[in-house]
Amino acid sequence: MKKQSVSREYNFSDAELYSECTARIQYLRRDASDFNSYGFDEKSRKAFENLVISYGNLPDDNELVGDQMQATQKKNDAAESLKTAIRTVMTRVAVKIDIKSGKYRKFGTHKMNDMSDANLLLCGLRVARVAEQLLPFLDGSGLRMDLIDRVRQCSKAFESALHIQFDKIAERDIAVEKRVELGNAIYRQLVLVCSIGKDIWAENNKAKYENYTIYESNNEQKKNRKKAAA
Repeated sequence: MKKQSVSREYNFSDAELYSECTARIQYLRRDASDFNSYGFDEKSRKAFENLVISYGNLPDDNELVGDQMQATQKKNDAAESLKTAIRTVMTRVAVKIDIKSGKYRKFGTHKMNDMSDANLLLCGLRVARVAEQLLPFLDGSGLRMDLIDRVRQCSKAFESALHIQFDKIAERDIAVEKRVELGNAIYRQLVLVCSIGKDIWAENNKAKYENYTIYESNNEQKKNRKKAAA
């Protein structure tokens, strides 16, 4: 059964959620004795703080995208190296074999530049295999075993680069899901803290009451500030 994707329960950016939580932790410390009467003691506060610290230590999406981009570039470079190695072989093959013949078609290099990564990898393996089979026939073309081995080496390097790219994509997907799950848990705690804080100060201190008011976006904050200043 396919796992359902996790969605955010809040409208903050990651940085805004972290900032909202760290600000409330300061108020929590200030109002610790008042929170104790609601069962939200030092242990509860520490647990909340640790969640927020864990959240702040997670790699953000910029880091993960950067890793993914580097892996993709290395894969692309490996693909170009493989294409160059294949062309080196096929230029020599064309000296002895008509490019319109079935024997030439066995190499399967037609429209190599348009091939998907998977097809390019298979192409490299096929070229090396067929070239080695036909090596005696291609005598005099300049084709050597070291050139065929070079295609195999480049194919192996390309396959390795592909796996690394897939791993980086998967790592990013997992990290994004983990960040959202942890963000949701923190947000629920933030809502609880703010509900208690507002209840404590609702009739006693307007400024402290506002300390526990959550605004879901910067735009909403601006609206409320304008309203307060009017």
